[in-house]
Amino acid sequence: MALKTSSCRLLFKFIHQGAVAPLAGQNALRSVLGWSSTRGYYNSGKPSYAGAGGAAHVRVVDLRSDTVTKPGPAMRQAMAEAKVGDDVMGEDPTVNELQKIAADIFGMEAALFVPSGTMSNLIAVMVHCRERGDEVIVGDLSHLHIYEQGGSAQLAGVHSTTVTTLPDGTFDLEQLESKIRHGYPDPHYPRSRLVCVENTHNIQGGRVLPLAFLQEVRALADRYGLSVHMDGARIMNAAVAQGVPPSAILQHTDTVSVCLSKGLGAPVGTMLAGPQDFISRAVRCRKALGGGMRQAGILAAAGKLSLQNMVGRLEEDHRNAKTFAQALLDCNPNLFAVDLAAVETNILRFRLQDLSLSPCEFCDRMAQVSKSEEAALGQGIQVLMYPHFGNSVRAVWHLGISPEDTQLAIQKMQFVVSQHVMENIRAQ
Repeated sequence: MALKTSSCRLLFKFIHQGAVAPLAGQNALRSVLGWSSTRGYYNSGKPSYAGAGGAAHVRVVDLRSDTVTKPGPAMRQAMAEAKVGDDVMGEDPTVNELQKIAADIFGMEAALFVPSGTMSNLIAVMVHCRERGDEVIVGDLSHLHIYEQGGSAQLAGVHSTTVTTLPDGTFDLEQLESKIRHGYPDPHYPRSRLVCVENTHNIQGGRVLPLAFLQEVRALADRYGLSVHMDGARIMNAAVAQGVPPSAILQHTDTVSVCLSKGLGAPVGTMLAGPQDFISRAVRCRKALGGGMRQAGILAAAGKLSLQNMVGRLEEDHRNAKTFAQALLDCNPNLFAVDLAAVETNILRFRLQDLSLSPCEFCDRMAQVSKSEEAALGQGIQVLMYPHFGNSVRAVWHLGISPEDTQLAIQKMQFVVSQHVMENIRAQ
């Protein structure tokens, strides 16, 4: 029995309510997918896919994001036993220790524990761009520009100008230089203050920024008196992929934001690091944004374990992502377009080459479970992933996904392909 699929339940979770009227037909659907998933995949909660056949034995492989990781027993124990104090008063010993550990790892003078990556990036913009009307230069496909609600403008009064993000996450340095304002203090123009880079690059599929590129950005910024901030939410993935310590990457930046709750497995928290005077001002901004926490050592204990014990295992996530990518390439018929050389870390983006199967429908089928699947595979396999930017699909590996889980995802992909092929044959 062929898998039953709803035409596109996922799509309407990805479109802001009221922004797009329901569209009929597959052609209209494809025309929307090119933009809606870019700005919407963070909006939906865990999809509630009803198994078409009500299969009883279901394995779930959640590849939506590395933010779905959960703390294990050792991390929970560390949290339960954490020594705490009032962090706003600077008296939480576990937070203080985490900040010292992070600063040392990143090769920075100081670090600050912040509730989220979005807040951390916003604080960095606020501190670097000290006057309302200052300007930050960002990639047009950067997380800071697309997924953080325009907080730089909304809350900090900082204007953004964009450079074109290239497929490898970098941007053209000549274009970057052309975006730098030279008229200050001419009252007509904002004042260029900051360049932001993202490493690894989320939308471009976990791409690692080359060290030579970062060195050139640093030199250009120095030439014009600008600062460089790195949205390094997944900087540890970059360091593992390049085989270098994080400090070797961050020597080319003034400040960095590093997420603890993605591949590193902590339940919450981001580290903002930079010079001591920068962090002193960042403390004030964190307080103004409501990010000052009290007995935060319970959370910081998880962060310590993340930085000290979880980095080495990121290589497994990279291997698993590449294994799945290779399986897509090996698929017969050739349904998927994958650049294997671009699969550098734990994020995989791929496209479907058969126009009769949209990314939205493919993801829906991967998450459906039927009796025919259970009969063919011996169990139901529910694989969760998202339609993504540029009519593609995104899948992300993390500590909750083992090599065995990856093989299950491959089995499910092969089953979905076989069902799709049979449907096309019957339709001829």
